[in-house]
Amino acid sequence: MGRLKHTALRARDSERTATRLGDLLDRDVGIFCWCNRCGHNASLDSARLTVELGPAFPVPEIGARLRCSGCGSKDVATRPDWKSLGQVTRHD
Repeated sequence: MGRLKHTALRARDSERTATRLGDLLDRDVGIFCWCNRCGHNASLDSARLTVELGPAFPVPEIGARLRCSGCGSKDVATRPDWKSLGQVTRHD
């Protein structure tokens, strides 16, 4: 990759910020968690987590404080549990 493009991508990435718990609480969106070891997944209530961790806590860092209830692993990833449009069933 060229130096100019690499510099532009690095600048763009430095401007990005992680979604915060307070942002999700305003939109009534939960936290989707999954275990990278066994694949177990669950959704957590953002209101409860906001009370415990504060509204400025970044969503990707929540996983470091969780343990999988399926296998006990601490290798848990988190992201906002955005509402889905449903399963796509039509294939033309």
